[in-house]
Order: sequence, then C-alpha cells, then structure tokens
Amino acid sequence: MANDLEKEAAARASLRFVQEGNVVGLGTGSTAAYAVRFLAERVRSGLKIRGIPTSSSTRELAASLGIPLITFDDVQQIDVTIDGADEFDPELQLIKGGGGALLREKIVASASRQLVIVADASKQVQVLGKFPLPVEVVPFAQALVAKRIAALGATPKLRRDAGGNPFVTDEGHHILDCGFGAIPDPPALARALDAMPGVVEHGLFINLASVVLLGRGGEVREIRRA
Repeated sequence: MANDLEKEAAARASLRFVQEGNVVGLGTGSTAAYAVRFLAERVRSGLKIRGIPTSSSTRELAASLGIPLITFDDVQQIDVTIDGADEFDPELQLIKGGGGALLREKIVASASRQLVIVADASKQVQVLGKFPLPVEVVPFAQALVAKRIAALGATPKLRRDAGGNPFVTDEGHHILDCGFGAIPDPPALARALDAMPGVVEHGLFINLASVVLLGRGGEVREIRRA
C-alpha cells in the first residue's frame, strides 16, 4: 500500500515535465500506468499532446482513456518520456524490463529529449543487480545465449507466462531473467551483452535517464545524475 502511494505521487509529479503540444513517450508497468492515467485527466481538461506507447498494454490503456496516439511513422523525436524502472543507482543507470517491454522502452528512450523515471523507494539501490536482469533473445538462439550469459557468471532463467509457456514479447521474442548479483560495472556488462549474436536487447539503460522522481513516504524527491 505504501509503495502504491509512492508510485502514485511520483507519477503525478512527472506531469510537470509535459508541455502543451508535446510528443510524449508512454512507459510500461505499474508506476507508468499511473502517469498515463493522470496524463489522460489533463488531456480531458484540454491539454493537447500526442503519445507513443512502449507496449501493446500501454497502447490499449492510453487509447481507452482518450490519449491521441501516433507512431514513429509520424515523428522520430519525442519531447519527454515518462517510464518506470525496476532499479536505479546513484548514476541513474537503470534495470528495466520487468514488464517485458524493454526493447520498445529503450527505442522510445533513445528517441527522447528527456527520460523521466518515476519510482517508489524500493527501486533505489547503491549497486544494480538485486533485480534479475532481463535479456530479450531470439528464440532460435535462446539456449546458446543462455550458455554464454552463464559464462559471464549469471544464472539465466527463461521467463514464462501464467500458463507455463515461454513469455513472448510484443516483437515475438523470449526473455531470459539473469541473476548476476551485484553488477559493479553496468556499462561493461551492457557492452558484453550487446556483442552477443541472438541478444535483441537487454534491460541495462545506461546514460538515458534525465531525472528520477522518487516517491518516499509522503514526499517526491527529484534526483539527477551527478
């Protein structure tokens, strides 16, 4: 319950980064969903924006709430994206992908002038790695990639859906949730994963976040990279 209140407060605070006429990236996950709902309230009150969602689930939510939606066929630059994170460290390096949308989330983040992360207090860590790192893989290469990731010291586990079948992303890939433990050098690990054939994307977001809005108790703290 406390986490929900912190998520809600951080999401509401993120709306100050959205201006009239903006193209807004709409994140995926429970905290981002609060932001989408609050943004829809502003739209119903007259705010004119256009949204680019990071997942099918977010697209359905935003459309149901009346937020006008576009795609990268219409624009290639996003003014601000509001999204959540599974973890963030003091350098605002992130682990994302718990909701299974890491590929589209990273594409949207990379096209954004500002990436605003909304999070509750449980997401703040000194060193990334308590949360298993999601790695999106081509199904054909899944076993091969899992072996290579294990050689880096991780324990990869295939993500499954509620029915016990492999979880399938919006782009038709599988996800390996990789328990690395502490990740002392996230950029180095990101480079190693980027170099693996069969890895489509991973959940390390390096130098992408502009600011984190952290809900803690009854307050929202704004954290920027040192």
